[in-house]
Amino acid sequence: MKTSLRFVTTSLVTSYFALTAHAGDLTTYSGEQLFQRFCSGCHGAKAHGDGKIAASLGVAVPDLTLLAKRNHGEFPLERVTQIIDGRITVTKHNKDRTMPVWGEELLRTEQGNIEAEHATANLIHKIVDYLSTIQIAAEAKSATGP
Repeated sequence: MKTSLRFVTTSLVTSYFALTAHAGDLTTYSGEQLFQRFCSGCHGAKAHGDGKIAASLGVAVPDLTLLAKRNHGEFPLERVTQIIDGRITVTKHNKDRTMPVWGEELLRTEQGNIEAEHATANLIHKIVDYLSTIQIAAEAKSATGP
């Protein structure tokens, strides 16, 4: 039942945003504006994993401000891009994918249109670039040890 509810919730959120926006309509948005429109429902306005629907998903929604810290101080640009566009699937204990594939959703009505594909890639790049700017710095390592 939890999996079904999570699937329905995710599908509804994805469908809403996909129907209300396509890549061509969003080209003037900043990365932060795109994040607020597509990601904050789950990840929260400040990207801490505390969005309005996060609790209903049944999985821990990651704090996106800690991506660099969890990756030895380096922001995982390519991995984040691939997660958002759907080339990498992030699941919890091999259950259904919880996060929408925004690359597919933004292209749904314009698949095969090379300009729309480039616009979608640009939108994803803006979101990833924004995420790279909100990273919480890892604690400085002491040269003399702990």
